[in-house]
Amino acid sequence: MAVRNDAEGSEGSPMAAKERSEADKLVDKMDFSELCNEFECVSSPYAEGTARQLARDILEMREGNRTLATFAVSVKYKDPLRSFIGREKYKRPSWMKGALDGPSVTVQEMSMQSTSVLNIKWTIRGRPKISARVSGDVIIYINSTFTLNQISGQVLEHQEDWDLSASSGLGQAYFWASRWLYVTVEAGKDVTDLVNDLKKRFGKEEERPDIFSDPSGDPTKFFQTDNSYQRDVYQVGLFLAVVYLVVQFLRFTL
Repeated sequence: MAVRNDAEGSEGSPMAAKERSEADKLVDKMDFSELCNEFECVSSPYAEGTARQLARDILEMREGNRTLATFAVSVKYKDPLRSFIGREKYKRPSWMKGALDGPSVTVQEMSMQSTSVLNIKWTIRGRPKISARVSGDVIIYINSTFTLNQISGQVLEHQEDWDLSASSGLGQAYFWASRWLYVTVEAGKDVTDLVNDLKKRFGKEEERPDIFSDPSGDPTKFFQTDNSYQRDVYQVGLFLAVVYLVVQFLRFTL
């Protein structure tokens, strides 16, 4: 089952209603009856709602502001340069609006590849923010594959593949350079999140759980436990964070 749409969207409130209706039209044309037979449904009826919301998020360019309820808490994302786990990272600012002037989005095709796999083919077009040095638009054909939970309809895995063949050589170079920079910044944020998560796991330092009163009842005596284990955990966490950042850097530069 597949549906196509080539209507081009643009930013701004006057087009919001049109883009939203285009998303609904795309999903309305999809045949979700294949997910059920006369005896039972082999996939969740929520799959249609998920497809509708994903199409709307793409057409309205909600990169960095997607509807989080569409994704499972531990959703796995992967593209040619970056991968992560956790839907909270979808809240971060997107590469598209940070690197392109006046980006626009079109959806070419939506299809259910199976009872749990949704495929959306779409295109981003926009001028580089350093357009004085890079002529022409950057055009990215994107193939997004979403693996859905067959009960809740939420996205379990999200994978993207890119095709820049329609962009000029300079446009492609700009894309990869700006995308690498974006991914490096995101990797730094990942390290910060990892360290903060470790701090939350082992409690706030000011609470000082390692100090307790004398069990004999003397209120003037206090004892302090050896917190070397906690220090070791922090050191290991910081070491892993540094290793992660180095690996990400080498991955993008080699």
